[in-house]
Amino acid sequence: MSRLLRTLRLDASDSVVFARAAEPGEWAVPGSFLFWGRAPESLSRKEAVAFRSGFLGIASFGHATLAVVQNASPTERAEAVEQLAAQLVAQLGAPDLATARPAAEEEITLAESLCVEHGENTVIALHRRFEGGAIHEQYRRLTPREQTAFNAPHLRGHDRAFQFFESSEDGAGDTAALPDLFSLRGKED
Repeated sequence: MSRLLRTLRLDASDSVVFARAAEPGEWAVPGSFLFWGRAPESLSRKEAVAFRSGFLGIASFGHATLAVVQNASPTERAEAVEQLAAQLVAQLGAPDLATARPAAEEEITLAESLCVEHGENTVIALHRRFEGGAIHEQYRRLTPREQTAFNAPHLRGHDRAFQFFESSEDGAGDTAALPDLFSLRGKED
């Protein structure tokens, strides 16, 4: 049994900051290969965010800010290699699975090497940067703290700077509770 990375989503922010967010629980790889040979200034805003901090979910080919270390059976590992190879063909134009498989194996091996020193359920974050024409990666293990400035008892559970709420797809009925900002223009208290 080896350990691999799975995408982790703690809130809806990934679906806002990335062009395509990975689904929670997908096998993941660092995915830096998506940015090789690209100039930093050529990246769109959402691509730049994915470059700086996004793990690549294998199934969706979307990004996630966090990944968690999970045990993977030999069968699951082999399936992850095959799925990534298929994505390299479908998404990046690799000529065939036979050509894509060694690259997929190399990326899965990299993800596996990141997990070796970490126990199951360890949360990992990454930070990438361009420096001297090369991509540099740093990985951090995130650990829960007993008490921080943001979870102090006096906050009574209000410890986030932002909260995201889902609304209905068509937005029907959602506008009644919203203020009419145009009607408030120019009014002073």
